[in-house]
Amino acid sequence: MAGRNGRTVRDLRRANRTAVLQRLYFDGPLSRFELGPATGLSSGSVSNVVADLVADGLVEEAGSVDSDGGRPRTLLRVASGSGHMIGVDVGETRVRIELFDLTLTELARAERPLGQRRYDVDVVVGHIRDGVAEVTETAGVDPGRLLGVGIGVPGIVEHTPDRGAVVHGQTIGWDAVPLEELLRTGSRFPDTVRWFIDNGARTLGQAEMWFGGGRGARNAVVVLFGSGVGACLVTPEVEHGRAVEWGHLTVRVRGRRCRCGALGCLEAYAGAESLLERWREEGGRPPTDTDEETALTAMLAAAYPADGSTPDPAALAVLEETAEYLGAGLSDLINLFQPERILIGGWAGLQLGAGFLPAVRRHAAAYALRHPAEQVTIDLGRLGPDAVTVGAAILPLADFFARGGRRPETAPEGPAPAWRAVLEERAPR
Repeated sequence: MAGRNGRTVRDLRRANRTAVLQRLYFDGPLSRFELGPATGLSSGSVSNVVADLVADGLVEEAGSVDSDGGRPRTLLRVASGSGHMIGVDVGETRVRIELFDLTLTELARAERPLGQRRYDVDVVVGHIRDGVAEVTETAGVDPGRLLGVGIGVPGIVEHTPDRGAVVHGQTIGWDAVPLEELLRTGSRFPDTVRWFIDNGARTLGQAEMWFGGGRGARNAVVVLFGSGVGACLVTPEVEHGRAVEWGHLTVRVRGRRCRCGALGCLEAYAGAESLLERWREEGGRPPTDTDEETALTAMLAAAYPADGSTPDPAALAVLEETAEYLGAGLSDLINLFQPERILIGGWAGLQLGAGFLPAVRRHAAAYALRHPAEQVTIDLGRLGPDAVTVGAAILPLADFFARGGRRPETAPEGPAPAWRAVLEERAPR
């Protein structure tokens, strides 16, 4: 039965379960007494919800603490083994697959190098299928008990009603690739396993906002700096983040050709791929027959030699120019969205590291409007190279929380009898 605001009793129960689960997840262990003010629920509602979650195996006791003059209070926490998720990062040089328990403790991982055919759709699909099968077998996890498989990919992800997630990855040659449909076809997983596919910058942003440098911020931008560049925008209106194709803002009219085909994109100056190409054009010698991560390491070593020898002037000049272009690109984000924080992640961003940041901050402040520039901090992300994978695993976890910790039920054939829906609404909890 729906109330005046359109919410049913089932909606209210789900919201209460979500509130308790999330509070225990992020701030636990907590006692029932502490859960009341933390969630805004009455003591009776907390007791009912906790009893329900304990019965479902989602919450367990975690010791006790003394109270003021009364009996010790039992602490509660989320049961780590009550759910499992897989996170997949389709990166520039490899596909990384990780299996996590409910508290995002890694249980198994697999990596598949992409090689020369790195964005061949059949190759990527095969790597994902094989990798998710490998990690579940390694950890001995029943695939049917997974909360889902989250995947971070380059490009724009369109969620369609008939084909699931479709990827428009212009920079990697993917034109409306029905990735979810391809993964489901021939998968060794049961049909009940759900696939969550989104842009890699958004999964990175999700991870940093939940567990990294974005915690506590209402407005933030998380930048993915790899072969190309992208960003995730988080605001109160878009609390789970929205991927923005920041790398394809025009920063120079009739400039360098970007791998998307356009001229003058930020990615043509700030991405690792273009950075290495510009070094080569200026007379640098990136190592051949190796991946971009190794080549960028060599470039940094040439520009900032550890032995105190003379730096490679070409490498140094390209890196300094890159810092200016990146700072100018960040100034656009600052002027448009006025974030509290900007976090730079991705393998290339982390390799460039803290020594690169002062120049980026200086250029961002120079190109941005003064007031919003004074309000923002620019730092490196805190979660390291696994951040995209962790963020991908958060996609099924967030969905699980939104459903109050209940797994999706297999849809029955035909409509449910009306009397069953009424009884379910009236059933005490």
